[in-house]
Amino acid sequence: MIEKRRRSIVKALSWRITATVATVMISYVITGQVETAIKIGFVELFAKMALYYGHERFWSNVKFGLAKPVDYQI
Repeated sequence: MIEKRRRSIVKALSWRITATVATVMISYVITGQVETAIKIGFVELFAKMALYYGHERFWSNVKFGLAKPVDYQI
């Protein structure tokens, strides 16, 4: 099966939300400032989402490690 672009986008969004919540929490622990932690999380959200999407699209075009499906006939 080939992964469609829309699926890559949804996967990127769901992961970024999870990861950004972690980043905001870590940033708060380090800085002790809610506003700074949220700013860091906001920038990180969009930067890493774009990087993840590009990474997924790149690997969807790489043949390394893929095997052809076996055609089973009965």
